[in-house]
Order: sequence, then C-alpha cells, then structure tokens
Amino acid sequence: MDKNGKISSAVIRRLPKYYRYLGELKKMGINKTSSKDLSQLTGFSASQIRQDLNNFGGFGQQGFGYDVDNLHLEISKILGLDKKYKLVIIGAGNIGQAIANYTGFYEADYEVVSLFDKNPKLVGLSIRNAIIRDIDDMEIYLNEEKIDIAVICTPQSVCQQIADRVVASGIKAIWNFAPKDLKMPEDVYVENVHLNESLFSLTYYYNHFNNEK
Repeated sequence: MDKNGKISSAVIRRLPKYYRYLGELKKMGINKTSSKDLSQLTGFSASQIRQDLNNFGGFGQQGFGYDVDNLHLEISKILGLDKKYKLVIIGAGNIGQAIANYTGFYEADYEVVSLFDKNPKLVGLSIRNAIIRDIDDMEIYLNEEKIDIAVICTPQSVCQQIADRVVASGIKAIWNFAPKDLKMPEDVYVENVHLNESLFSLTYYYNHFNNEK
C-alpha cells in the first residue's frame, strides 16, 4: 500500500497467482497452508506474501497459517471473481477466436456473448454460441446489452478508433491485444497485452543463460 492508502499494482498482479495456486491446493484436498508453503509454490518470498495479504486484512492465524478455502474465497472477492462478467470481442481473427474458445473464461464466470468483425465471410458464424456480428452494428448492440469488458483484437491501425467507439458506448474496461498502447480517459481501465514483449523477454533470458555457460 502506498502513502495515499492505495494498493500498488504490483500487489494486484500477484493476487491472481495466489488465487490459482490456492485453487490447485483445494483440488488436492489440502485445507491448510502457510506463507512458506505458498512461497515454494509461487516463487515469491514468504515475507512478500504476508505483506501482500496484510493489505487486505491478513486472513491468517499465527501458528496455524491460512485456511485454503477461506483465503481462496477472500481473494476471489478482492479480484471481483464472485460476480459474472459479459465480454465482447472486437476482431474475430485468430487471436479473437482463440480467446472466444478459451474454456478458462467460462469456468471463471466470464462469458463471451458476441464478437464483431468487418469480414463478411465471418459475420453470422458462431463460436461457443457467441455470434460474430458486423462491426457496423457494434454500437447498437453495446447500447442495448449490458457489457462489462471489451476485448480488442484488431490490427494496430484501427485499435484506437475501435476503443474510442467502445468507450463512447459506455464500456469502462478494455483488454487490448492490439500491438499498440491505447490512450483512454482516466475513468477507463485498459490492460494492454503485448505478446511480442513477453516473447522478447523470454529470448533475453534464454540467451543470457546460454551465454553464461
């Protein structure tokens, strides 16, 4: 937590990893864990884990550790995973279709309700019961339906324009897979996902490790 009382983005980005590993412990039938155990699973230090969780109340008991079910539930609430979310995908190419087909979203109560594209060969097709609609009909659909998150998978040349249209229709959360950082109003949250950047980081560590041999 910073001096203004806000939770840092670094803490927020670690929470999904805690949530995932706690879910795995639940599936294994493990009822109790500790910051030391979570450290071995996540790669974060036990001290860091305790500090992160203390931002939200701690949830543990000295000498006992953490109740796995309760901690998993509490982190779910913090992340907002105790609600259902409707998503639309703009851009029904390879990435858009892959996201629409990802079963993990549906397991976590994220529902892709529609896709949009300008390709007439795609319009009218369905992916997991989500119809691909004409991009020209996007505003009408967004104004009629209660959509929580827009996923942008368009080419770089049009992603900002599409994002502006989405925001004008009332969307406040954008997951952007286009290779360009979007410029949005302060009340709109954008998560930019750059696949190349992740791959470039991987190749750095791969080459750095090999050069040390």
